Amino acid sequence: MHEDLEGSVHLGGDSFRIKCDVAVKKIHNEETHANQFVVVPPSNLHHHFGELLKSKDGADVAFRVGGQVFEDHRSVLAARSPVFKAELFGTMRERSGDPIEIDDIEAGVFKSLLHFIYTDSLPETTHEGTDEGATHEDIATTGHLLVAADRYDIARLKLICEEILCNHIDSSMVATSLVLAEQHNYHGLKEACFEFLASPSNLEAMIVSDGYQHLKSSCPSLLRELIARLLPVELTAGKDIIRDI
Repeated sequence: MHEDLEGSVHLGGDSFRIKCDVAVKKIHNEETHANQFVVVPPSNLHHHFGELLKSKDGADVAFRVGGQVFEDHRSVLAARSPVFKAELFGTMRERSGDPIEIDDIEAGVFKSLLHFIYTDSLPETTHEGTDEGATHEDIATTGHLLVAADRYDIARLKLICEEILCNHIDSSMVATSLVLAEQHNYHGLKEACFEFLASPSNLEAMIVSDGYQHLKSSCPSLLRELIARLLPVELTAGKDIIRDI
């Protein structure tokens, strides 16, 4: 056997190859047979709740925001937001039928907030992730939506908005995003802004932007932290001095 192998024409360089064809045969049992005829569709619960929001069937609470009235369902709002739950089944439970006034949120932002509460998704007009088509107005609206999500403690919406802002940092918006991150304790957004400003050209462009003065006046400690981070590592003492100013 050894001699036959050494004399084989298939042996080259003390080695040879073996090609194998493997066929996988599907076993037809009762379970797989049944699955050929029954296809379970993905959940469409969000569509049903979206239609409920549009139709207003059974709505039992109303909000007046920016001159617009939104009719909604207490139970849905309470199930999605602990803040709405505390308000609608607590302090506002016995209110009259007049709409609840909300004067510190724009109507469009509140509409997007409700859309997410009912469908667990942003409206189609809202740019998500890394979409290239997002305008400065879109990003500014996302910032307002982030504040609203924070106010009503809607955790997933906060993360989605924060991710969008992280993916759309530029020199004209970074100062505003930094203030937002600092005031509402969004660590991821803050780090993304600091990373962007580590570039000297980005830093210079930010300083001449409209949002820079707002950053200086509202969060001077944040500017000191930024400067301390940008100093070379060996200037440790200088960093401590700047933080103490």
